Amino acid sequence: IVGMSDVMPYASRRFCDLAENDLSAYEAVFTGKLIGAVTDFSPDIIHSHHLWILSSLARETISDLPIVTTCHGSDLRQFTNCDHLQGKVLNGCRKIDAFMALSHAQKADIMNLYGIDGNRIHVVGAGFDAALFSQVTKPHPEPVQIVYAGKLSRAKGVPWMLRALSKIDSPGWVLHLIGSASGPEEAECLRCADRLGHRVVVHGSLIQKEVAEIMKQSHVFVLPSFYEGLALVVLEALACGCRIVVTDLPGISEVFGGVQSNYISRVIPPRLREVDPPFAEDEAAFEADLAGAITEQLNRALAEPQIDLSSMRNQIDSFSWGSVFQRVEGVYLQTVR
Repeated sequence: IVGMSDVMPYASRRFCDLAENDLSAYEAVFTGKLIGAVTDFSPDIIHSHHLWILSSLARETISDLPIVTTCHGSDLRQFTNCDHLQGKVLNGCRKIDAFMALSHAQKADIMNLYGIDGNRIHVVGAGFDAALFSQVTKPHPEPVQIVYAGKLSRAKGVPWMLRALSKIDSPGWVLHLIGSASGPEEAECLRCADRLGHRVVVHGSLIQKEVAEIMKQSHVFVLPSFYEGLALVVLEALACGCRIVVTDLPGISEVFGGVQSNYISRVIPPRLREVDPPFAEDEAAFEADLAGAITEQLNRALAEPQIDLSSMRNQIDSFSWGSVFQRVEGVYLQTVR
C-alpha cells in the first residue's frame, strides 16, 4: 500500500520511491475502480480526498461529473517532496470544480503550490464526534494523567516529547501513549518510552471510543507535531476537558481562533530542514521549551483538575460533525448547480 504520509501505521511504500511501472499499475487499477464506481452508483457528484494523484486521475478519467476534493495536508507535503510527480498531479487537480481546505493557512498553501484561484477553495475544517468526546469530572491529579494520540513518528515530535518528559520529576505524571506506526521511527519512539519505565502506558492503536475514554480521564494532552493541517485530535482532547500543550503551527492556531487561556500552552517548533527533519541546533531548546510548557500545565492541573471551557465553547462547537457537514453540504449544493 502506498501511504499518503511517508510513515504509516502499517507496512507501506512511499510515493517518492515508486518506479514508472509502479505508477502505471497504480493508475490502471484505480481507473478501473473509478469507472466501476460511477457505473454502479450513478453519483451526482464525486468527493475525492487529497490533492494528489488519485484526485487528478479522477478528473482526467471522469469529465462529465462535478468533483470536489478535500485537502488534508499530507498531500501538500507529498507535492513538495515529489517534484517529479507535480506535473501529473497538476494536470487533473487544476480542473477540479471545488476544493475543501482544513484551515485558511492551508487554503493559502493550496493557492501558492497549485496555482488555484482562491474563489474555488472553501475552508470547511474537520469535524469530531461531540457525542463521544465530551467533558466529565476529572480524576484526582496525583499523578497527573497525560495523553498523546497520533502516529509514533518523528514528524509528530514524539521522541522529543518523550525526552522532554524524562526531564520532569515533579509533579508526578503518567503518560498514555496512543497510536502506532511502522519501521524504525516507531521503534525509536518505543525505545524512548521504554526508558521512562512505568510512567508510560503504551496503548497502541485504539478505536475512537477507547481514545475518548482515556482523554476524559486525562488532565493534559500533548501534541508536539512539526506539521499539521488541522489538528482534529487537539479539538477532541479539548472537548474532553484536557489542558493542551501544542506546537504553535498555523493550522493549530486556527483551531483556537485567537482565544488566550491558561489551559493552552503553545511551544515554538524547531526550524525544519526541507520538510521534516529539524535543525540539530534547535533540538535542545525545543525539548527544554516543551518540558517547561508541560511542567506548567502539570502544576495547573494539580491545582485545578477541571477547566472551564465556556470561552472556547463556540469554537469547539464549530468543529462538531454537524457544523462541518453543513459547510461541506453547502459546497456540494453550490457545485452541482
